[in-house]
Amino acid sequence: MTVPPSLLFSLTALAVVAFLVKSGASITNDEDDCLSARIKIPVILDQSTVRLQSPEFTAEHFSEPEVMCGIECQRKLPEPRPAELERLLSYETVYENGTRTLTEIQLEEDGELRNASSSVVCNAGHLKRRKRQVYGMDGRFVITDKHYTTNYPFSASVRLSTGCSGILVSPKHVLTSAHCVHDGQVYLKGTKKLRVGVMKLRSKKRRGNQRGGRKRGKKVGNGQDVGTDEDQLHREHNRKRKNRIRRNTDSDQSRQPVFRWTRVKLTQVPTGWMRREGKEISADYDYALLELKRPHKMKFMELGIVPVVKDIPAGRIHFSGFDDDQSGKVVYRFCSVLEESNDLMYQYCDAQKGSSGAGVYVRLRDQGGKGKWKRKVIGVFSGHQWVDVDGIQKDYNVAVRITPTKYAQICHWIHGEASQCKLA
Repeated sequence: MTVPPSLLFSLTALAVVAFLVKSGASITNDEDDCLSARIKIPVILDQSTVRLQSPEFTAEHFSEPEVMCGIECQRKLPEPRPAELERLLSYETVYENGTRTLTEIQLEEDGELRNASSSVVCNAGHLKRRKRQVYGMDGRFVITDKHYTTNYPFSASVRLSTGCSGILVSPKHVLTSAHCVHDGQVYLKGTKKLRVGVMKLRSKKRRGNQRGGRKRGKKVGNGQDVGTDEDQLHREHNRKRKNRIRRNTDSDQSRQPVFRWTRVKLTQVPTGWMRREGKEISADYDYALLELKRPHKMKFMELGIVPVVKDIPAGRIHFSGFDDDQSGKVVYRFCSVLEESNDLMYQYCDAQKGSSGAGVYVRLRDQGGKGKWKRKVIGVFSGHQWVDVDGIQKDYNVAVRITPTKYAQICHWIHGEASQCKLA
């Protein structure tokens, strides 16, 4: 008997997903030597906050940065001076009521800034961006089983009303791409009433209370009830039988995962993403944080830092999102990082539009390799890019990596206190 390739791929995907969720293991044991690096985190302090004019929500669609300076090009760039780095890490905050502020930050002198760098955006010229971001055979796994979809780590992936993905990094904070809310000049139209959708099982239908009291049977002659207990047992048996039939026929529909939408309370974007006059935007700061009006009780994914992803055996990263060609379904993928710079990771993880903003994570051991395994977000998937590599323009799928300074900034947005922004 010949198994159709599509069915074989679905069965393989289901087996992989089951192994990931139930055992908490990686695809292979190659990552057993991965450790959480002890990295010094700089301290970010708010220096001043000023109120700006109400933002314009006029951008029609989000767009990814154009052709970027490649790795060799980045190596020739000087490290930004502390004053320039503070400008890049200053940030705008947009509130639900439409007001906006600019906060300038200060980096403490003893912070570790060696991982700070910057990219240059090149002229796109005649190149056209591919509509697809899939390389060769599609290696994505579409998660269709409701139990996997609503369980960690897939449950930490969220959908933005602007069409992007994101990941929960606290009960009420979502990390995503900056281009999903801001095009480098103005905010997207959908950002004004931005919402975040979390996949949850549809709640069971509530049935009305049964009327209390004993039901009387028929009366005869002397007024005694005849057959009362038997009638009640018969009615109870029929009721349970009907409920079983109804559950069997309706359970798949009534308990399928659906999006539970929550309004965004505020949005924070680094000014490193904002386009300056005469210059293009850079993918290095393509990240943003959203604070929700209501916290979620589900498990979120912690932030982490990996100085060199390629040092991890197989250099493997993972992320899940909501690709447009798989409407309403969580799509998971993993791949190896091919090239990396101080701020970006270049890879061929298959993806489609809609997956931008997904949290890129790896599995690490804490406490010197003797602690528990943890999945930690080390980057944000930005999307498809054309990259200038030694004068040759190549295309990659690119993710923004979380450096020590970016970790400090995002953690500062979440907690507001430097004492809570230390790697576990």
